[in-house]
Amino acid sequence: MLGSPRRGRFAPSPTGSLHAGSLLAALGSWVQARHAGGAWLVRIEDVDPPREVAGAAQSQLHTLARFGLVHDGEVAYQSMRHGLYQDALQQLLATGQAFECHCSRSTLAANGGIHRACVATRRRPDPAIRLRVPDGCRITFNDGVHGAVAQALDCDVGDFVLRRSDGLWAYQLAVVVDDAAQGITDVVRGADLLDSTPRQIQLQRALGLPTPRYAHLPLLLDAEGRKLSKSEAAFSVNSEHPLATLQLLWRCLGQSPLEGHTTLQGFLRAAGEAFDLRRVPRQALSLSAAAHNTITTVDA
Repeated sequence: MLGSPRRGRFAPSPTGSLHAGSLLAALGSWVQARHAGGAWLVRIEDVDPPREVAGAAQSQLHTLARFGLVHDGEVAYQSMRHGLYQDALQQLLATGQAFECHCSRSTLAANGGIHRACVATRRRPDPAIRLRVPDGCRITFNDGVHGAVAQALDCDVGDFVLRRSDGLWAYQLAVVVDDAAQGITDVVRGADLLDSTPRQIQLQRALGLPTPRYAHLPLLLDAEGRKLSKSEAAFSVNSEHPLATLQLLWRCLGQSPLEGHTTLQGFLRAAGEAFDLRRVPRQALSLSAAAHNTITTVDA
């Protein structure tokens, strides 16, 4: 590990090959960690087997290596960390901050899917476990890209799931436990997860865990305005010309051009030194426009 106490991470789900939006998040988190002189970790978020694609995790790791985004330490796999999640859940249950919920999605539909009180008429053999969100719970934080963010967690989200009714761990619990266990100080990721951050902050407080710094990077859209991860155009990243691809993504991050670098290592070294989070745009970006050297922002 490097000398700085700062720690960033990239945490893909193994649901397919990395696309340009994924690689943008990887590059952004890598350059932020290196700019701070800190470590950059990789964690495979493989706690949802029905969505996983065989071989995807190894493909993703190979792509990161091909683009020179070298991680520090061993790769962590959430599928090997169930004990940590269970301990956290037991802590929340013991303090009454978590509870069994027998409500189905259909019974919550009348409230827009937001849980404020159990409305189930019968007990289920497979209840979910939810975090109890207090009335009047308003979470505010300062995002490194988007500035001041606020959410009325009780009204906008409600009591949220920690363990699903199928027994699988919810993303919110796993990511909070892992970030704390790995000493993550800086979370740099896509703006599609901005809305999840207040839930994670509330959960950190409930567990007595530190809150990292957050920065949410712009989403990349295809020519039809769809997020790449949901687009048929989100084909896997072409690693035949990694330097050219990284230069394109560097522009998408709003950074000043880095001239004269003919090697991947030289470019990444310069990018780590020059990265300025304040230059990152807030709006979603059209990748097709970026590929033609003109960055177009799109209100998402």
